[in-house]
Amino acid sequence: MLKQFRDFILRGNLLDLAVAVVIGAACTGLVNSLVKDMITPLLSAIGAKQSFFDLSFTVNGSVFNYGDFLNQVISFLLTALVIFFLVVKPMNHLMGRLGRTPQEDPVRECPECLSKVPVAARRCAFCTAGIEPVAA
Repeated sequence: MLKQFRDFILRGNLLDLAVAVVIGAACTGLVNSLVKDMITPLLSAIGAKQSFFDLSFTVNGSVFNYGDFLNQVISFLLTALVIFFLVVKPMNHLMGRLGRTPQEDPVRECPECLSKVPVAARRCAFCTAGIEPVAA
């Protein structure tokens, strides 16, 4: 049982996930600080407002504070941008150079429902129609 646990812990996918979570948390804190301390004041200076946090509107006595939501949207977009350009793109490039890009299985269309099914399939997984095997 200990050997199985060790194999599980040392599996590449689990280590990759752990690294991604740590990098994502650190990056999120950095980007949130960038948005809160640099970008929001810059945008609010252009719009003649001191802070986005105070932006709101009222409908029938209900107050909708959309300023903080704008900060969160900007933070999310910048976090996604940083992760994409500093983690995903370099890793895809590296994996491509190492020849470890995933190969997609060949597919064909089901004649009944036109969904994509593997070439070796004899029955469609979506509509369960029988499919003629492809000649080798």
